[in-house]
Amino acid sequence: MIQQLDSTKIRNYNPVMAYRRFGKTETPISVITLGGMRYVHGWEEPRDQIPADMIDNCRECVELALKHGINHIETAYGYVKSEHCYGIVLHKELSLKRDSYYFMTKGAPGDATETRKLVEEQLKALGMDYFDHYAWHGINNQEIFEKSCCKGGPVEELLKIKEEGIIKAVGFSTHAQRDIIEKSIETGLFDFVNLHYYYFFQRNERAVQKAAQRDMGVFIISPNEKGGHLFNPSPLMKELTYPLTPSQFNGRFCLKTPQVQTLSFGMSSPDHFKQMASVVPDGDDHWNEQDEEILNRMDKRKELDVYRAFDGYSILDDPSGINIPEILRYRQMWKCFDNTAFPEMRYNMFEEKGNWFPGRYATEENISKIDMSKVPEWVPLKELLLEVHQFFYKKKD
Repeated sequence: MIQQLDSTKIRNYNPVMAYRRFGKTETPISVITLGGMRYVHGWEEPRDQIPADMIDNCRECVELALKHGINHIETAYGYVKSEHCYGIVLHKELSLKRDSYYFMTKGAPGDATETRKLVEEQLKALGMDYFDHYAWHGINNQEIFEKSCCKGGPVEELLKIKEEGIIKAVGFSTHAQRDIIEKSIETGLFDFVNLHYYYFFQRNERAVQKAAQRDMGVFIISPNEKGGHLFNPSPLMKELTYPLTPSQFNGRFCLKTPQVQTLSFGMSSPDHFKQMASVVPDGDDHWNEQDEEILNRMDKRKELDVYRAFDGYSILDDPSGINIPEILRYRQMWKCFDNTAFPEMRYNMFEEKGNWFPGRYATEENISKIDMSKVPEWVPLKELLLEVHQFFYKKKD
């Protein structure tokens, strides 16, 4: 059940937007967050030199976000230019009052000393004297979990900074397997979590529920990009989700779960805001008959595939090092929904992105190492994995 909020206490309130309490942080935030990852030139060094067209791009998106009632803005130190760009746009270009919006940023410092130094650097870049939400960026495996959450480690230092009022709430973001996410939640150290959960990636639903049991805020990362390049869908996906777009359906799918409070819609152009409009729940109508009809059509397509048999698998479950459930997810998107652009892009990231995207290619050599004792007899797993590799793998120059 969605908690009713007092609109007079909501920053940048607009009746066309919906707002939810972000768990124990107690901040009433918009169900759509403006992310800062995809502005033009954003990933280029040096981080403190911001081109004019990036400022224009960012300013236009911030203005549109505010117009639509969005009151939560999110970025990270790891997004290179983003913090400096927001520092210029929010306070120099638009002269916004700091108490007119909520702001989240993230960082991955290695130890306590580095943590405080990084937070100070981020505050300076953004021209702020406090952060509403600060997340340790990327608790992605057991090693990082132990390093970040240990006694005297960076998370403990973030909590000290929280006591000083410089950070209002401490959370973590993660691309990890579900067991690491749940372990991080169960430490009791965090106020919120940023994780992946959408129609084409439902494995983390249990983690969402565990976070909610601890009254943690739940932020969904990149549902349009990581959810399958939904801003550029296949004709079949457009047909299946009509009269919504795939992005709109996926957003509504995420928000039908009351334990989810906000999602980053990946908005970096005016067209994205047009698509956003039908994502926002209308009053108490968080999920309607039309949504259910679309869901049934989508689910019927999924029934053509074997991915469901591996939904609980972890990359740690097999000696081959192949990310079996992720590769089968790509196969499902390809075979059931004619989505090939996203699987091709993501498949070719294996063996390149370390803990952010672990897994080996499904080569014949790696496939030969799979422990078939855990595989249902009716699933020709080796053939399916090799099929994906042969179709999507692009040899590196």
